[in-house]
Amino acid sequence: MDDEFLVFAGSGNPKLGRAIAAYLDRPLGKSEVLRFSEGNLFVRVLQNVRGRDVFLVQGTGFPANDNFVELLFWIDAFKRASAASVTAVIPYFSYAKGDKKDEPRVSIRGRVCAEAIQAAGVDRVVTLDLHAPQVQGFFQVPVDDLYAMPLLCDAIQARGLGDIVVVAPDAGAAKRARRWAQRLGAPTAIADKRRVDHTESAEVVELIGSVAGRPALLVDDFTISGGTLVSAAEMLLARGATAVYAAVTHGVLTAKAKERLDASPIAQLFITDSVETQPTELPANVQVVSVASLLGEAIRRIARRESISLLFS
Repeated sequence: MDDEFLVFAGSGNPKLGRAIAAYLDRPLGKSEVLRFSEGNLFVRVLQNVRGRDVFLVQGTGFPANDNFVELLFWIDAFKRASAASVTAVIPYFSYAKGDKKDEPRVSIRGRVCAEAIQAAGVDRVVTLDLHAPQVQGFFQVPVDDLYAMPLLCDAIQARGLGDIVVVAPDAGAAKRARRWAQRLGAPTAIADKRRVDHTESAEVVELIGSVAGRPALLVDDFTISGGTLVSAAEMLLARGATAVYAAVTHGVLTAKAKERLDASPIAQLFITDSVETQPTELPANVQVVSVASLLGEAIRRIARRESISLLFS
């Protein structure tokens, strides 16, 4: 049955799409995207998909709105081409940050995006480390939220960092840090972060726990400016950490982040290839860990009607 499925990649994740197709030992589907001078997008499927299960790899990294609209167009194009089903594989779902109405007169952006994806005709969604897992509830179709932690932990253990302490960069990431610590067999600490506005900057003001005499590993789901990681790293060194490393799933790194990380005390930042459209080259202290095998295996299991949760047992 799994021989009937097809894998395509949009312009948000072309390299990852090719890597997933290579993992599955099948060709990447033929398609094209045209961009007109006024900014419009035009997508075209270049092969027959009638009666086939289609998996589209298309994240919503830079430029977020263009990639999101392209995702909608691809879903519509496959449904109109009579695909049996369309699964949107969204390695980085940027609007998952908009999961609630936390101040007056604002949009719940995650829900708006979920409803638009469903209106386009999607049958299933596969994503990776949603910033707010409750965003799954915005969809009326199945959503598989995968975890990059096992792959990142393997890369970290291969480095042999020693007797590390896993540090959450804020209280909201404490549960995530505990999962990392359990897998790595390490203690945890929490950096207390205060964010006062929407400028993508925050101030780390206190540390709960001890890192003295040990290397520290900061863990989070994404970083954009790098500000929180760098501020936390500086505080950890001041509190006696022998070295500071960091690991995040989504490296949504801006040009400002590159400058900040290049000058930071972070010895190594581990990220995945969920975002590959950064507007700048990656800093020298960044190591990319591919999630192609994870997403590829999820696609294979969905096509075979097998369990996804077994991937993390």
